[in-house]
Amino acid sequence: MDHPVLLVVDMLNDFFRSGRLAALRSEIVDSINELVALFRSRGWPIVWIRQEFAPDLSDAFLAMRDSGMTITMAGTTGCEILPDLDYQTTDAVIVKKRYSAFFGTNLDDLLTALNPDILVVSGINSHACVRTTVIDAYQRDYRVVIAGEAVASYDEEHHRVSMGYLNNVVRIMSNEQLFAEAGSQRHS
Repeated sequence: MDHPVLLVVDMLNDFFRSGRLAALRSEIVDSINELVALFRSRGWPIVWIRQEFAPDLSDAFLAMRDSGMTITMAGTTGCEILPDLDYQTTDAVIVKKRYSAFFGTNLDDLLTALNPDILVVSGINSHACVRTTVIDAYQRDYRVVIAGEAVASYDEEHHRVSMGYLNNVVRIMSNEQLFAEAGSQRHS
């Protein structure tokens, strides 16, 4: 791992207001912040990916428009990155409108410019946005590692099934393994 890029997917206020993700919030945030600290110490890029939709849902996906679901709406705090994450305004941010961070965004161009040897993926939801982003990265011939302690889903069963499937496609590593791969000591 000489020049990795860390992707942090959808760690947004609206997703952590209640339920399973609210209960897992501090654990996931701590794991991601630990990885962010490693990447910052090495000068490796961090890309924050966040979902955001127009209040009239004109740019939302079909199921959202059909149901009238309003989540991560532009102009609300719900579409903002959790304040307890070590996001800095100098970090790259990709705004997406679909599950995959590649669909309809400039992520391809950004990664071409950054030329990573590995993509390390973290965030939520493992069965939807993380999974489709990982598969799209894999289909583009990126070597992908899922940060196993830094991904979750509001649905435990879908998380388990998705991680089982993805483990056959890409590597899933603990933070300790990622630190070892980077040749760094983990400070926990």
